[in-house]
Amino acid sequence: FCCVSSLFQSPLVQAIFSRNAEEVTFLLNHNEDVNSLDQVQSTPLHAAAYLGDVHTMDLLITSGANVNAKDQCLLTPLHRAAASRNEKAVELLLKHRAEVNTQDKYLHTPLHMAAAKWAIGCAQALIPHVCGLDVADRSGRTPLHHAAHSGHEELVNLLLSKGANVSAKDKKERQAIHWAAYIGHVEVVKLLVSHGADVMCKDKCGYTPLHAAAASGQLDVVKYLLRLVVETDEPNIFGNTALHMACHTGQDAVATELVNCGANINQPNYNGSTPLHLSAASSSGVLCLELLINNGADVNVQNKEGKSPLHMASMHGRFTGSQILIQNGSAEIDCADMFGNTPLHVAARYGQELLVSTLLTNGADKTSILILLTHPKMFPLHKVLLLVVYLPSTGDDINFLDDHGRTCLHAAASGGNVDCLNLLLNSAAAELDVKDHLGRSPLHYAAANGNSQCTISLVRAGAEVNELDLTGCSPLHYAAASHTFCGRIKPRQDYNVVLCVFRCLDFLLDSGANPTLKNSNGYSAVHYAAAYGNKQHLELLLEISFNCLEEVESNIPVSPLHLAAYYGHREALRLLCETLVSLDVRDIEGRTALHLAAQRGFAPCVEVLLKHQASYTLKEHKRKWTALHAAAAEGQMDCLLLLVNGEQSADIIDSPDTQGQTALMLAALGRHTDCVHILLEKGAKADAADKKGFTALHRAAMLGSEDCVSALLEHGASALCRDSQGRTPLHLVASRGHTELLRTLLKAAMKADPLDSILDYRGYTPAHWAAHHGREGCLHILLENNLFSNQEGNLFTALHCALFNKDLSQLAERCKLNRMFMCMCECRTPLHAAAYSGNVAGLQLVLAQGAEVNAVDHCRCSPVMVAAACGQTMAVEFLLHKAKPDLTLVDVNNNTALHLACIKGHEMCALLILGEISDSSLINATNSALQMPLHIAARKGLATVVQVLLSRGAAVMAVDEEGHTPALACAPNKNVADCLALILSTMKPFPPREAGASTASHFNPILKNCGIAATCGSSSNLCHA
Repeated sequence: FCCVSSLFQSPLVQAIFSRNAEEVTFLLNHNEDVNSLDQVQSTPLHAAAYLGDVHTMDLLITSGANVNAKDQCLLTPLHRAAASRNEKAVELLLKHRAEVNTQDKYLHTPLHMAAAKWAIGCAQALIPHVCGLDVADRSGRTPLHHAAHSGHEELVNLLLSKGANVSAKDKKERQAIHWAAYIGHVEVVKLLVSHGADVMCKDKCGYTPLHAAAASGQLDVVKYLLRLVVETDEPNIFGNTALHMACHTGQDAVATELVNCGANINQPNYNGSTPLHLSAASSSGVLCLELLINNGADVNVQNKEGKSPLHMASMHGRFTGSQILIQNGSAEIDCADMFGNTPLHVAARYGQELLVSTLLTNGADKTSILILLTHPKMFPLHKVLLLVVYLPSTGDDINFLDDHGRTCLHAAASGGNVDCLNLLLNSAAAELDVKDHLGRSPLHYAAANGNSQCTISLVRAGAEVNELDLTGCSPLHYAAASHTFCGRIKPRQDYNVVLCVFRCLDFLLDSGANPTLKNSNGYSAVHYAAAYGNKQHLELLLEISFNCLEEVESNIPVSPLHLAAYYGHREALRLLCETLVSLDVRDIEGRTALHLAAQRGFAPCVEVLLKHQASYTLKEHKRKWTALHAAAAEGQMDCLLLLVNGEQSADIIDSPDTQGQTALMLAALGRHTDCVHILLEKGAKADAADKKGFTALHRAAMLGSEDCVSALLEHGASALCRDSQGRTPLHLVASRGHTELLRTLLKAAMKADPLDSILDYRGYTPAHWAAHHGREGCLHILLENNLFSNQEGNLFTALHCALFNKDLSQLAERCKLNRMFMCMCECRTPLHAAAYSGNVAGLQLVLAQGAEVNAVDHCRCSPVMVAAACGQTMAVEFLLHKAKPDLTLVDVNNNTALHLACIKGHEMCALLILGEISDSSLINATNSALQMPLHIAARKGLATVVQVLLSRGAAVMAVDEEGHTPALACAPNKNVADCLALILSTMKPFPPREAGASTASHFNPILKNCGIAATCGSSSNLCHA
């Protein structure tokens, strides 16, 4: 409830949270809807039950409140009362026949809530009325499961004494004893055993309570179970024993206890892995590893994949573990698994450089490691590591691959060294068909670099001309883009080089290269030639592809025409315009080639397209922009001029897009003054508005573009045109602080009646906007022009705005500050605004005019509460010392000023307030969440505040609605607090566990709303360890 802002709560709910019974009675007597619903479908009775306010609940029920109303989570008031541990509220609801067996969306009954929340009184009240004690929730858990998980011994005993089934199983076949053992509630475990719980019961994965306790390091529970002579080597469905679990999670104290009690240290699981394998792989298993080796574990035992513990340590990079295995355990360094991999292979494969170094230092055999150099998953860094080890003993290998899978033949083809290439081709050792990691052959490299001689040599040597790389590109694709691709051909470069590049393409075509082949993106060689502007290549390819021009014109994924226009290749575009049938083909977004050329500013391309009758009235799909919109938005003046001079310009000059924006608006938005002038001169409507009522003048004014504003005003744009919220350009200029523009617009606005147009639809004047945004220069100009003389409009006056932003210099002289003016706004007064911004001068000014220091806003916050919540230290100090505010006032959530200062972490504000508190009851005052200032200060880490509160007698054992004391409130969230409480209660009579211990993931604690997890992670991956 507290997370729902009071702004969205009904007055009745606000009164309930304020514990104002008189207000509740008043509202009920005035026909306030007693069953009204808030955002989460909760009723006022839900709120009262949550608070445990029995008197208010009685008033609501008497007035017709539905005791079985359900919120969006299907929680009833009875659920709320039980979860909040409000015994009297539960009894009242039961008295009025509340449904006791009702279930929420997780199928929790009120008894589940009580069991999870330690609410024994509520449970005692509920049990006589329930249909059964073993009703399961959605996860199959009974109230006993929840009570056992929570560790409330008395509640567990109550349920058992009333007949709860101690062997009830949830959907994963876990019993209450599993949860108690996993969490470490040893007394609850003992109680369950005394009532017949089976200590060897198994869940669906074969985990016994001993497995659970061992996995989470619950040493006391383990000791207790071992004293009951349970089977220590009992396997789960993966063959893992309790010792496996302890070693996997690094629970060395538990592992020691199990070994001392005779656990088999060499017992394999169903994958053949022993506890030593799991500890070697574990990030926290070093101590367990030492324990096992010292107790005679077999360090060379192999699992079903042939992996030894050293393999596991090498795979996971456990350096310390590998040292222990080698030095203390005499592990066999070159032991091979079933795939022939030694620990060195595994370490290199997974990039464990430190392990590689360690293994080599300790004598690992490196002669068998060559195979890893060609491993598809071998990264360059790993290969370098291996090359340093291996290659010094090898000879030169012309087929050796570099980090990208390229051979010497690739390098020769790419560099254009035809003599070197021929020498390699004539060598019997060179392999012509080797491809690099991207599937490219030496022919791809030769074609990409436009080297005709290398291309000819490779083709004559047998290279496949239509060979595709991994992207589906043939050598012809690369040749079509060659001179731009390799960056060699530039303006005025040697004609012989250009000719060589052209011959490369020509030779490939003569040798059977298919020009219609498309790569994985749908691009053919024609697309590449167009994209790179190779006119000669494009001409040759179009000639060869003449019989399949329809395929060339296809817009899937984009046509060659689009590519030539997008990259600004005029000559290639001209060739395509003369060859292709349609120039208005669209891409997937509905853009034509003209649209792209105009957007990119390629005026020569726009000219070519317009000359060949390309349509400029077509709109793209998403925003419905024409080519004119695109040119105006990007400020492409030359392209825009070509478009507006066309015969059809009248059809597009004021054409709106999906937002109602014209080209003029987009030009103004981009501050493209030249484009604005051209469009206005060509007849664009200056006052055209988009769907939100914004004109081009609104846009130019907001951006502070003086030139665009002047151009628009010269062409008759109205300075008082309104948007959909009634804002004029004057409002926007005032808010942005553009003083010169404001003067310009004011001159234009004087021609109209300011009384008709100076207020927006919320009653704000430009002066409001200037004051709110702290634009003193604009405020001065507006006051000089007497635009603030009319104070009609919104009750949140310009004075509020000025106080909020500490701008008093103008308003102090202009406004007549009287008491009525101070209270013009029903909720937040000017004093609140000044407190919010920490404006001490404003506070002095407003208080001098008789402002009420204890006035409250809609959240029932006084000015000092607002200042404390905002951390305005000087404002808090001034109000406390000069105005003596009432510090007992509370907001809608029962927070005092001290609560609010602590909630926001404002330590100095809290200390100042504490210095003025003489009433000791305020020290221990609780809010709606039953939190005292000490709870909140502890949570926020306000050490000095906590120290002062303790010295002033703050109650250290008081609990909030979650049952947390101030000490537990230090935890970052409820789950951590619950765990901390459990750990502290467990640690009291027993020595602390070692710091390295961690918990397993198999039993996942804390269920949402109830304290036990709805789903629990599986440890099934252990079987693959």
